[in-house]
Amino acid sequence: YIFILYSQVLKAEHFSPWRGEQQMYKLDIGWPKTPEQFTGQTFCVAVDSLHGLVYVGQRGDNVPKVLVFSEEGYFLHSWNDTVEMPHGIFVWNTATGSSVWITDVGTGKYGHTVKQYSPSGKLMQVLGTPGNAGSSLIPLQFDQPADIFVEETGEIYVVDGDGGMNNRVLKLSDDYKEIWLTGTNGSGIGQFQVPHSVTVDAFGRVWVADRGNKRIQVFDKVTGEWLGSWSGCFSEDGPYSVRFTADYKYLIVAQLNINRLAILAAPPVGSIGDCAIVHSVQLADETKPHLVDVDMRSGAVYVAEIGAQQVQKYVPL
Repeated sequence: YIFILYSQVLKAEHFSPWRGEQQMYKLDIGWPKTPEQFTGQTFCVAVDSLHGLVYVGQRGDNVPKVLVFSEEGYFLHSWNDTVEMPHGIFVWNTATGSSVWITDVGTGKYGHTVKQYSPSGKLMQVLGTPGNAGSSLIPLQFDQPADIFVEETGEIYVVDGDGGMNNRVLKLSDDYKEIWLTGTNGSGIGQFQVPHSVTVDAFGRVWVADRGNKRIQVFDKVTGEWLGSWSGCFSEDGPYSVRFTADYKYLIVAQLNINRLAILAAPPVGSIGDCAIVHSVQLADETKPHLVDVDMRSGAVYVAEIGAQQVQKYVPL
């Protein structure tokens, strides 16, 4: 196992297109301490930066759906109730506590929902109608919701359609009312083909990985107005995941089919412009990075890899 990871470190450095440039990340080969805890396909990962916890969502028959690790890599506990097929996961911290949001794309009695759990796995809130795939006409009727991002204020962003009928991004208030909703199936401005991941920057912009269209689209978080898109960096493979680094200077994008993490320069206030890849980490073949998350305190990047059936941790140099 150590050998595989070590060869991956070499590979990442060997394939870097920016020869001579300082490496930005290094694989933490000691994370997690017990990789045998990964018994299913690891689809998503979320960091609780405040409490030093890492949540992993995995799929498979008779496997725990949510695993909880410490940021040092120690396995803490797992939980399973009412989670069918986790796709996206996000930790929301407030002054009074933290909770874990999961998008569930299952087709059984728990699926097509966005759910909020306590850190120990107690179900607190269900958005959507469990077991019923929705139509785009009804805001809170999901069809394979892919990812969620929750702001400190409690306002929620959901990208809805991991291959289902819906292709949209939805903003909800902290009491789950629609603020705005945008998107239909297509390749025009503001349209989507499999919106797969969503995040918000420090300048009031919402970034959506429009996977099928091989682009990232950007919206005003207050109004939902379209602000621009990036497509120049994704000719080889569409973006699967979008997360900002802790200083918001870079956007980290997972590209599953070419087994790559692309690190893009994030624009400050003003025009979106076009994308520029400043660095990339080439993962081993068949790793298939699906969704990522960033520890906003340490800057570490966690990558959920479907092919390798593991989560890996990259630390900034």
